[in-house]
Amino acid sequence: MRGGSFMGVVFDPELHAALAAVGTPEPLTPAGLAAWQARDAASRPRPTAERLRDGGRFEVAELRAPVAWDGSEVRLVTARPAGLDGPLPVLYYLHGGGMISGNAWSVLPRLLRETAEPLGLAIVSVDYRLAPGAQYPAAVEDCYAGLLHTTELADELGLDAKRVVLGGKSAGGGLAAALALLTRDRGGPAPIGQLLLSPMLDDRGDTHSSHQLAGRDTWDRTSNATAWQAVLGERYGSADLPPYAAPARATDLAGLPPAYVEVGSAETFRDEAVAYADAIWRAGGAAELHVWPGAFHGFDTLAPHAALSRDALDARTRWLRRILGR
Repeated sequence: MRGGSFMGVVFDPELHAALAAVGTPEPLTPAGLAAWQARDAASRPRPTAERLRDGGRFEVAELRAPVAWDGSEVRLVTARPAGLDGPLPVLYYLHGGGMISGNAWSVLPRLLRETAEPLGLAIVSVDYRLAPGAQYPAAVEDCYAGLLHTTELADELGLDAKRVVLGGKSAGGGLAAALALLTRDRGGPAPIGQLLLSPMLDDRGDTHSSHQLAGRDTWDRTSNATAWQAVLGERYGSADLPPYAAPARATDLAGLPPAYVEVGSAETFRDEAVAYADAIWRAGGAAELHVWPGAFHGFDTLAPHAALSRDALDARTRWLRRILGR
């Protein structure tokens, strides 16, 4: 078999085999959200600082940043390869999970191993508040507050405030795009790039790919709608939703840092990611777009050793190296 195909959706054969081994998950619905969140939290426990340090291989610390929007605090985890002299460039990273799950710690082992160590950079991972307990704009305001705190304390932390890349995957990719818009419009810290991996950008869920992959992707339009409803509450589906809630709603993408946009051809977010890169180009901005053929949502997490997953990691790493070297 040259590849997996179902109703016109073609999967990379290696990725298709990995997906078939675990099975496509049942779509997430509002009725099942609480139970789903509990299962996800149990399956993704927070690593200890000792484990993250990996026997002294990495330096890890936690910070708390004040959130001006509502007077709360957001937790940040800073991590870097041990023994490197600063100031280090920063990947300011926002985790995935549909804005309804995930945490700042669980993404770090892989980020440190695959990105921080090869490139000699620091990771600042943000433990933003989750929906439905905290609805828009809590998550993006947490991310903005953490960015302000990170850049203000950059000298003390041994970080280079002039070389910060915003990054994230899935919901984190959407939040990174929203944060780039928000800090531009508020005149806040100026990142030098945005790494948008399978970004969750559009609350409307009406692209061709969202219909084409319904019930077939690991995160389909039903799951996506459930997450957006949890995040937006009564504002879900409103015509006047701000771009900081859903970046696909943005009408002005000028003046943004260069973007790396990655998505799979066999995933729900394909069309919104491609459209976002195109909108950046139309606004005169810089974007590097990769559409990995036959890749579903989260392909490189499910099958990290697959050829396509390795190619994707190589491409991201090359882009980061170019951006950081400018």
